[in-house]
Amino acid sequence: MFKRNLEQPIIDKLQDEDLWKLLKVDCRNQEIFFAIRDNNIGFYHKGGRLFEFSKNGFKTHFKYASVIGKKAVKSDYLTANELGKCELIKDFSENYGRIKENCKLYSGVEADGVSEIYHNHSYFSKENIVVLDIEVSFETMNKTYGQTQDRIDILLLDKKTKTLKFVEAKHYGNSCIRSKTTPKVIEQIERYEEQIRDKEKVIIAAYQEYVKKIKEIFTNVSLPEPKNIDYKVALLIFGYNKDQEKGELKLIKEEIETNGCSVYSIGKTNSITDNTLANICKTQ
Repeated sequence: MFKRNLEQPIIDKLQDEDLWKLLKVDCRNQEIFFAIRDNNIGFYHKGGRLFEFSKNGFKTHFKYASVIGKKAVKSDYLTANELGKCELIKDFSENYGRIKENCKLYSGVEADGVSEIYHNHSYFSKENIVVLDIEVSFETMNKTYGQTQDRIDILLLDKKTKTLKFVEAKHYGNSCIRSKTTPKVIEQIERYEEQIRDKEKVIIAAYQEYVKKIKEIFTNVSLPEPKNIDYKVALLIFGYNKDQEKGELKLIKEEIETNGCSVYSIGKTNSITDNTLANICKTQ
């Protein structure tokens, strides 16, 4: 079952954590994206999942947390002798800034581009259309291709119409958007749209609960509960230059649109505005 819920003991445990004091500020400042799952929370930063929180507390990937403690570092450079005396951090709050830097270093170009969208347009922004969730995962309905999960990059919420809109984002260099026969992204989006139609009521109910929990954890967040869902998944293509826009991109878009998919393109995701998101939501 698709769920977006947090039991009260998990919320209480989170609020007692020292690390939460740092993360909470960064969430409000849109440095960290806070996403609720089924009784756990994902904290996303610059294209990576910085931390996960559940009843067992915080955890992160070891490559992010491999950080020397602050007290051992007196300058930007270490001698071999000084390195031998260094120790790794003992808790996540210590040298938290370096953990964030490490997270960013491991992000691919596509994940980094998507992060520009959720950092600049999260539900903490004052805009009408906001990013409500990211990396939305469903158990696949069609196991033909060997996949167990369908994962959609971005979920937008139009606060005026209270409508949910899913968006799949692809960098221009992604091979899924081009093919001599049929681009793989077409089949991918068709699967996603089948998921949405099949689970419409479940998805809306899950995100109504999601919004309630967000407003409980973060006070003064102006966020309505969703009432509607757009069945069409928009494809966002980004990361191209002007020459590519006039050349191959035009052919790529024509091919995908001919197969019934909605396409929106923009060179750089950091140039996306509220109007851009509005236009993405209008794609049919």
